[in-house]
Amino acid sequence: MEIIAKTDNYITPDKKGRLLAKNFPNLYFYFQTIKIVLKAAKLAQKGLYSDDEWVKSSLKIVTSLEDTGAKFVITGKKHFINLDKPCVFVANHMSTLETFVLPCIVQPHRPITFVVKKNLVEMPVFKHIMISRDPITVTRENPREDFKAVIQGGIERLKKGISIFIFPQTTRTTAFDPKKFNTIGVKLARKAQVPIIPVALKTDAWGIGKWIKDFGPISPQKTVYFTFGPPLEVKGNGKNTHQEIIAFISENLRKWS
Repeated sequence: MEIIAKTDNYITPDKKGRLLAKNFPNLYFYFQTIKIVLKAAKLAQKGLYSDDEWVKSSLKIVTSLEDTGAKFVITGKKHFINLDKPCVFVANHMSTLETFVLPCIVQPHRPITFVVKKNLVEMPVFKHIMISRDPITVTRENPREDFKAVIQGGIERLKKGISIFIFPQTTRTTAFDPKKFNTIGVKLARKAQVPIIPVALKTDAWGIGKWIKDFGPISPQKTVYFTFGPPLEVKGNGKNTHQEIIAFISENLRKWS
């Protein structure tokens, strides 16, 4: 399973999966996920949740989803593996899945952290994991303060060699609307003078819940896609770069649909 962390491209190998997992994907996957989160939170409380442990937890999430019959297709990792400096990853945001899975894709090659909603570092149990990752937190209520937090916190971490992962959409959604895809990632990269890696993803195999967004239906018949594009240098005011990111995401989503 560690092959997903070490190689450029990854496709889930053909396998039978687990009978229980395939017949009861929701029950199996969420039971496994809760166990993974509880163990990680316990380590984090003790100050023992290292980068390696974060990757291990992430890999276990992938394995649990693959056990239900879901397939992963990950391409383009070479574009950030070969970078000689930290970067800003800018992606669409479709489900909870990407937050759990991206660590095992990126962290083995370069340190990363995320821009996340403040409530994630306030949630019982899960907050211990998030705090240990030193994320940049935003409220989504005060755009001016959020902008300041991302720029200042992002530059501070980038100077330490930590890359930043940003989802510019205001919320998770299966529909990609360029009008709701803000430019904060481009602005951070321009200020910090680092490249952007555009990321397109399709993660609706882990659906959005009706009552609780994090606990939606698991759909093993849907393929999970992650693809990383070539690094982009921000020039001028960054408008062209922003459009390039939107085009990259839109084109891949069309291809996958």
